[in-house]
Amino acid sequence: MASRAAAALVVVALAWAAVHSAAAGLSPDFHAVSCPDLEHIVKYHVAEAFRKDVGVAPALIRILFHDCFPQGCDASVLLTGNNSEQAMGPNLTLRPVALNLIESIRAAVHRACGRTVSCADLTVLATRDSLVLAGGPHFDVALGRRDALAPASEDLVFTLPAPSFTVPELLKSFGDRNLDKADLVSLSGAHSFGIAHCSSFSDRFTPDVDTNPPIDPNFAAKLKAKCAKDVPAGTVNQTLDVRTPDVFDNKYYFDLIAKQGLFKSDQGLIVHPNTTRMATRFSLNQGAFFEQFAKSMVKMSNMDLLTGSQGEIRFNCAVPNSRVEGIETMSNEGHAAAM
Repeated sequence: MASRAAAALVVVALAWAAVHSAAAGLSPDFHAVSCPDLEHIVKYHVAEAFRKDVGVAPALIRILFHDCFPQGCDASVLLTGNNSEQAMGPNLTLRPVALNLIESIRAAVHRACGRTVSCADLTVLATRDSLVLAGGPHFDVALGRRDALAPASEDLVFTLPAPSFTVPELLKSFGDRNLDKADLVSLSGAHSFGIAHCSSFSDRFTPDVDTNPPIDPNFAAKLKAKCAKDVPAGTVNQTLDVRTPDVFDNKYYFDLIAKQGLFKSDQGLIVHPNTTRMATRFSLNQGAFFEQFAKSMVKMSNMDLLTGSQGEIRFNCAVPNSRVEGIETMSNEGHAAAM
């Protein structure tokens, strides 16, 4: 009976995802004719990268979140160059291995199918596949996103919630993007794997009873000793989940109960009256966490999309087409002049 109930929940989640995706103007079959092998190509490249480095999974989820939250899932965070999002504070530690993987997938897909699939679609697909490889839930991905012509503004990039945020600040930040409490508590569970640098959790060493949730003293002492060796800054890493750091599961919520949440933003979820009940439920019921996480990932990946004739499908995920075409024009003109 329990397995049937779980299966029913999955069906409900997938149906919800399908309805939500349709409302966003996307379709699961968008590339069925133009690129029938799309999902196989993405899955192969993600599996190869994951086999070499399991850390590519949390790195991809972080890239997707940092792409979608400021101005929608439009691959703007992949752009490089002047005024790029990657040059701004919240994105300085995005992992090159994951950024390079997305571009490698883009190249393979475009070789097989031509320039038919956007970097935005590829980012969502790669993230989903890496999540599954790490033990997380599968969720259906509807396709048809197009790529931004330019990066998000600095003001938008800095709307990304910070590790130092309190729960009220988090609720407002998510609410401003039409993400609710369930989205906040479940998506925070992405910290079930991955790493952080000392600068992002140094405020946990000096707890303030008014703004900083309690931390296990032994855990704090270990962190402080470890970060004392962080010279030069950024050379020391700490796993976000001390129990199963390379697996996507609900042990992150166990960490919070044990007062071993790495970030203030994490630890606050288990003590604040608005979020404690849901965080506790997820610690006791991994199925409930996975179901909500899948829903919230679909919801987030469908925010403020470019579709139809909007945006573009990039030749290169890191470069807007106008810049590629400009370089090609200059190169051709130079060649003609030399002749």
